[in-house]
Amino acid sequence: MVLKLYNTLTRKKEIFKSIKKGQVGIYTCGPTVYWYQHIGNLRSYIFADILKKVLIYNKYNVKQVMNVTDVGHLSSDSDVGEDKIEMAAKKEHKTAKEISDFYLKIFKQDFKKLNISEPEIWCKATEHIKEQIELIKKLEKKGFSYKTSDGIYFDTRRVKDYGKLAKLKIENLKAGARVKIWDKKNKTDFALWKFSEKLGERQQEWKSPWGVGFPGWHLECSAMSSKYLGEKFDIHTGGEDHIPVHHTNEIAQSESAFGKKPWVNYWVHGAFLIFEGKKMSKSSGKIATIEDLEKKGYSALDYRYFILTAHYKSQLNFSLKNLDNAKNSLRRLKNIISEIKDDKKINKKYLVDFEKAINNDLDMPNALAVLWRLVRDKTASGKIGAIKKMDEVFCLDLLKKEKIVIPVEVKKLIDEREDARNKKDWAKADFLRQKIRKLGFKIDDGSEEVKISKI
Repeated sequence: MVLKLYNTLTRKKEIFKSIKKGQVGIYTCGPTVYWYQHIGNLRSYIFADILKKVLIYNKYNVKQVMNVTDVGHLSSDSDVGEDKIEMAAKKEHKTAKEISDFYLKIFKQDFKKLNISEPEIWCKATEHIKEQIELIKKLEKKGFSYKTSDGIYFDTRRVKDYGKLAKLKIENLKAGARVKIWDKKNKTDFALWKFSEKLGERQQEWKSPWGVGFPGWHLECSAMSSKYLGEKFDIHTGGEDHIPVHHTNEIAQSESAFGKKPWVNYWVHGAFLIFEGKKMSKSSGKIATIEDLEKKGYSALDYRYFILTAHYKSQLNFSLKNLDNAKNSLRRLKNIISEIKDDKKINKKYLVDFEKAINNDLDMPNALAVLWRLVRDKTASGKIGAIKKMDEVFCLDLLKKEKIVIPVEVKKLIDEREDARNKKDWAKADFLRQKIRKLGFKIDDGSEEVKISKI
C-alpha cells in the first residue's frame, strides 16, 4: 500500500517517502505544561498518534520526538507578556519545576487513558539550554540575528521565502497586527533569546553570551528536533494554529542555520475542536479535560472514538450530544464484537479496504465505516483476526474484555427478575428487564447462563 499525506507546505496530498528507507523521524509539538491539557489540545495528540500507528502498521521504524515547553512560552505570540510557567508558579505558590512536573504527569496519564503511545523521546526545553545557545550562535555567525533592548531577534528580511508555510503576505501585515515593532527591524522578527527584565525575579534564567535571560519559544523546537532527528527529518506535526507563527518561525531559523531546504519534508497539521462555534481554548473559558468527561460518565476511549469520526483536517464540533453518540456507537460495536467467535482466520478483503482508508491521508471515518461493515457482514469469516489488525491503529481496545461492575440496585432487580422467571411470571420478568435496561444494562437469556452487559 502507498501512504499519502496532505503536506501543508505544498498544499497537496503527496505520496510519503521517508529519507531513510524503512525509518521515519517525527517531531510533534508538545505541551506547554502550565495547566491541564484540554480535550481540544488532546485532539492534536490523538491525530499524531494515529499517524504514528499508521506508519508502524506500514512497517516503518518510527522515532517520535515530543518537546515539553517548560520555559519561554509567553502569554502573547508577540514576544511580550509573562512566561506562562512563571505565571502559574506565582499563582499556585510553587516552583516552576513543580508546576511543569505536575502538569506533565497529568498529561502522560491522559495519554495512557487515550491509548496514545508515548514518544520515543520527551525533551524539556530547560534541559536543552546549551543546544539553544549554540543554535543562536550559528544564526549570529551567518548574520541572521541582531540585538535589541529586550533580547536577540531573528531578522526575517534576510529570508526571501519567509512565511511560505502559511503563505503570508508580509507587506499586507499591519504593524502591530501580528507583533509589535518596538526597536525591532521588522514587524515579523521574533525573539531567539529574551533578556530578564530584572535579574533574580524570574525562577528560570540562564547566562548566555548576550546576557542573562531565557530562550524564545520557537527556538526550542528547532534546537531539540535537530538534536534528536538531525538537521533534516521526515515529518513535523502540530495544530493548525501553529502554522502562521510558531512553525513559520521554526522553518525560517532552522533552514537559515542548517542550510537545509526543505528542513522538514512533510508538515502535517490537525484542525481545531470547535465548541459553541469557536475554537476550544483556555482563554475562551469554555473547555473540558478528560477528567471532566470522566466525571460525566464518559471514558477517554469514548472521546477517542469521537475524534476518529472526523478527518483530522476537518474542524470537529464538540457537544455532549455528539459525545453520547460516540459512546453509544463504541458500546454497540464492542457488544457486537464480543459475540463473534474467533475462527483463527483474517478477513483480507475488509483489511484491504481498511488499509486503503488509513493510507489515504489517515481517513479514519472511512476506516471506521469499513469496520462496521465487517462486523455486520453475516457471511464474512476471519472477523476477529481482521479486527485485531485494525485495532492496532484504532486503539479502542475492541477485543478487551471489560470487567462490568453491576450496581447493587441492578443486582437486586436481576435477582427479582430471576425469581419471576422461575415462577413463570413472564409479564413481571419483562417489566423488570425494561427497568434494568433503563439503568444501562442488558440481559441476554439466549444461552444456559444469563449474560449481563452494558448498553
